Amino acid sequence: MEIERFVQQMIADAERIRVLVQGISSDQARWKPDETSWSILEVIGHLYDEERLDFRVRLDFTLHRPGEPWPAINPQGWVQEHRYNEANLQESLGGFLAAREDSARWLRGLTSPNWEAVYEAPFGRIKAGDLLAAWVAHDLLHMRQLVELHWGYLVGSVESYQVVYAGEW
Repeated sequence: MEIERFVQQMIADAERIRVLVQGISSDQARWKPDETSWSILEVIGHLYDEERLDFRVRLDFTLHRPGEPWPAINPQGWVQEHRYNEANLQESLGGFLAAREDSARWLRGLTSPNWEAVYEAPFGRIKAGDLLAAWVAHDLLHMRQLVELHWGYLVGSVESYQVVYAGEW
């Protein structure tokens, strides 16, 4: 596994996420298309918590603490418990970016990681390499979500005008 390639993508993706949320208003940051969807601010809060409480921690356990149970996480519940939508966007984004830098340093500091190390999770066996690949993929899922939130906010804000001429979504 080419860890540096993954680290470079993670750094680039963090910058892409920063660009996707820069300069938006507080209203747009908190806007949700419906009650079950997340806002941009909630996505950023989620990314911050996942960075420091999920992926790095669970990968560390899988690589360095075989047989020890992973710490419990609750990504869906954290949205309300951690009050993401009440946070300051720049502070949440800054926390995520700093945690991502810590993760990049941590990943680069690994010596001879065993990417085949397996954790027996309740949902099935998962390798350390699977965790790293999923960590990188996680950013892409949420970048798509951020773009969809921008799209929905724009469509809702043009009032009596249409965006059909832009092309199909």
